Amino acid sequence: MRPLLLLLLLLLLLGAVELAQPRDLSPAAAQCLEHECFAVFWESRPFSGASESCERGGGHLMTVRSTVAEEAIALLLQNREGRLWLGLSLSPSLSCTKPTWRLRGFDWVTGDGRTDYTNWAPSGQRCGERCVTVSRDLRWEERRCEEAADGFLCQYIYGGSCPRLAAPRGVPVTYATPFGARGAEFLALPPRSVAFIPDLGLELRCEDEDGAAPRWGRDTPGAWACELAGGGCAGTCGEESGRPRCSCPEGTVLGPDGRGCRSPCEGAQCQHHCVVADSSFVCMCDEGYRLAADGISCEDIDDCASEPGPCEQKCVNTKGGFECRCHSGYRMVDGHCQLLPLCWEAPCQQLCEELPHGYRCGCHPGYAVDPGNSTRCRLHCNTTECPPVCADGRCDCPDGFLLDGDDLCLDIDECDSGHCEFNCTNTPGGFQCHCPEGFYVRGVDCIRVLDGDGEEAFSRDFEPLSPTPVPSRPPPKAEQLHPGVLVGIAAGALLSLLALLALGFHLAKKRCRSHGSMDYKYSGPHDKELGLQPVPSARKP
Repeated sequence: MRPLLLLLLLLLLLGAVELAQPRDLSPAAAQCLEHECFAVFWESRPFSGASESCERGGGHLMTVRSTVAEEAIALLLQNREGRLWLGLSLSPSLSCTKPTWRLRGFDWVTGDGRTDYTNWAPSGQRCGERCVTVSRDLRWEERRCEEAADGFLCQYIYGGSCPRLAAPRGVPVTYATPFGARGAEFLALPPRSVAFIPDLGLELRCEDEDGAAPRWGRDTPGAWACELAGGGCAGTCGEESGRPRCSCPEGTVLGPDGRGCRSPCEGAQCQHHCVVADSSFVCMCDEGYRLAADGISCEDIDDCASEPGPCEQKCVNTKGGFECRCHSGYRMVDGHCQLLPLCWEAPCQQLCEELPHGYRCGCHPGYAVDPGNSTRCRLHCNTTECPPVCADGRCDCPDGFLLDGDDLCLDIDECDSGHCEFNCTNTPGGFQCHCPEGFYVRGVDCIRVLDGDGEEAFSRDFEPLSPTPVPSRPPPKAEQLHPGVLVGIAAGALLSLLALLALGFHLAKKRCRSHGSMDYKYSGPHDKELGLQPVPSARKP
């Protein structure tokens, strides 16, 4: 007895589980256009349950964006009373409806608010009704989502459809759609629909082929009865030996299913090009290639191997062609190699001038050839002021100049800095040191010139020497001497000369005194009073 009770309990549990599973509903009515289908389900459910049922069939609650959709609803309802859920719900960001807005704050279940049509029943602001129903009068009304409506409308969108089959008179055809609708009055059928023609023993499917529009087909290859949709042939359908057979236009052949037509080149293994020839094909190659022995591959032709070669100097073979190149020292001009001018590869920084036996580098205005590198240029100005050279927001002046504002370079007077030992002459961008006679310039210093005995030569004359190179530090500016200073220098020189003459005269007189002369001495004041006495000079033994 106990095993029987357990079995009964198990059966009851299984029944409860089966009842709890959502069952697939069949629509009470449906209709399809080219890219979409509409269906009505008379099943009392809340908004969420209705939405889930539509989604299980591959669609969503219906959106009514135009009068075409409104006419589809009128056709499906057929004057039946009841309220049906539409695909509208109040935006989560709103707590109440907005009567002045076109959709009153509602959004379609597709996530947008785009529409060209509305048909609201008159009402004010509503704060508890967040979903919408439609009834036989086609008016839209706000309702609470958790309440059960009398049914719902679903919409299914497809990329294409199969036309209804053209059958002989008296041969019935019924259809079944993938969302559960069955009938014979469909205007179009979505992919995966099935057509039943029992009188001809046929069951056809609407097949969605990749890259092509959906078409009716079946697993068995070949044509079916030509009186039903032309036997399914893409070309023409005819009988051969009492059996239907498809044929294709010229330049095409029957496909693997025996109904479709395709190009003979479809699926061909040609590497480059396939050309239809009657009901077959021929492989061809691009220019610069030839067809290989296998009839489908292409191999490169070595254009450089031909005699004579196609190039003047150098030939480089490439895939499907070749390139002509020139030897070093030449360049390609209009397909010919020409000798490069000397300046073509010259390392000149700015300008290059061709000479009979070479070249000479030059510079743009505002620049001069760098003395340390004749191929380079440096900023140069031969006056006391000149414009700067500006680029990329920066202005530069030549060495020895300072930028004054943004539009002028002024020469620095290096002679004001006292670099020269004697005289200094300022020049644009530099200066010159001058030394007196008997000296020579070394850098900014004056070095005394030595005579033949290694002693310093002396001269009072000043004579400027050749200008010195520009030092790393700015020198002083040379100034002319005041006339009073010159007079003082001349007077001092004259006094010195007189002193030297007196000294020379004294030394000469001392040297001329005879060694045999008498030396006069006195021993004391007494002797001095008596007068000088001659004393004979001492003689050598």
